Amino acid sequence: MAKKEIQPTVKRVYNVPLRKEWLKVPRYKRSKKAVKALKEFLMKHMKTDNVKLGRYVNELVWKHGIRNPPHHVKVEVEKNAEGMAFAELIGAPKPVVPEPKKGKKVEEKKDAKPEAKKAKREEPDEKESLEAQIEEEVKKDEQKPEPAKKAAPKKKAAAKKEEENPEEQKKAPAKKAAPEKKEEKREVPAEKEEPAEDKE
Repeated sequence: MAKKEIQPTVKRVYNVPLRKEWLKVPRYKRSKKAVKALKEFLMKHMKTDNVKLGRYVNELVWKHGIRNPPHHVKVEVEKNAEGMAFAELIGAPKPVVPEPKKGKKVEEKKDAKPEAKKAKREEPDEKESLEAQIEEEVKKDEQKPEPAKKAAPKKKAAAKKEEENPEEQKKAPAKKAAPEKKEEKREVPAEKEEPAEDKE
């Protein structure tokens, strides 16, 4: 069997006319049609169905909004061995992907793992100390209910005093009756209007 020949990447530069295409659609669809026309042009000339547009080409087409795309676009197209064509604006900066240095990262990871384990070991100590503090607070709370029990007899004593002194009972309802008097004042003007209607 013969080995498959690897096709080299193909690079071409095109000045793509867009005006003919975007004039065929309403104004509010022009930039969309310009993008479609650009892709169709590149499919035809690069002889592939897989076409991708770069960021800078897209920004140029949409720069003035959906109603005013450019008449022409100069693009540099690169087709790889798999048949994918990638178009980018001429003079656009190419993305630089820094290659990671494998040796240094491995060392950093090795150093980071023991620290992480130490941190995990320290966390339970903090939890244990928190649990101890909570237990101490619970013990203190268990000892405090005695004063709460003393407060209840005070209420009972106050109730006994009220039973013994009827004068204090009269004062308490008087305070509650005060808001009712305010309501009566509100009703008074309504009562005055009714007799006036009877007189007429």
